[in-house]
Amino acid sequence: MNSLRFTAETSADGVIIERDFTLGEIPGVLWTPASETGRTPLILMGHGGGQDKKTPAQLARAREFVTRGFAVAAIDAPGHGDRPRSAEDEQARADLRHAWQTGAPIGEISSRYGASLALRAVPEWQATLDALQELPEIGTDGPVGYGGGITLGTAIGVPLTAADSRITAALFGGGFVVHGALVEAARRVTVPVRYLLQWDDEHVDRQSALAFFDAFGSKEKTMHANSGGHGDVPAFEVASSIRFFRRHFGLES
Repeated sequence: MNSLRFTAETSADGVIIERDFTLGEIPGVLWTPASETGRTPLILMGHGGGQDKKTPAQLARAREFVTRGFAVAAIDAPGHGDRPRSAEDEQARADLRHAWQTGAPIGEISSRYGASLALRAVPEWQATLDALQELPEIGTDGPVGYGGGITLGTAIGVPLTAADSRITAALFGGGFVVHGALVEAARRVTVPVRYLLQWDDEHVDRQSALAFFDAFGSKEKTMHANSGGHGDVPAFEVASSIRFFRRHFGLES
């Protein structure tokens, strides 16, 4: 089995430690508080389609979580960031680019590629979590949450959360094309869910996003809908998401 290997370490203002790592062929990053706080609750943070583990928005979200006492881990999805692209990755990107340029429907392309990425990424995330829980600052007895983006982060995070009982609370979004396998995975998710929806998202059908929220099998699930397009998620939703995880991890006083 591959072991986690740290390849670089930096500090942000003496408050946050950022450590790049590899796990076999999987490149990732772990952010932790610089101060000794004992076992630290962990958030697995997925990124959006066509993005990577260290986009500016991803870095900002991770740092806000860490300053509130969390550890955050992110890995590049297959075919993204520092990872090589397979022939399937290249073809899917070309098909999506052509669809955008010609105004053709993207639903079938997006669904097929998203499902393929999830099949590859879920076991990678589970292997990453296995390795992270071997670290003394994480351990196996601390809470784990999933905090994905509203696109690819959710397309991967929903089947991951359905498959791994170590994840006890999750943040998802409705900014992508929903397909049947994803709906089936949502029905198997029973942990508390926070669901972000941009009401005027230009890339998705609102009714399918609402139906997707309805499919979650969780007894506790809340939808946070905001006006605006795909990229207009309000900044205050990050602070609200932190409160969501603190509450379900038993960290609120």
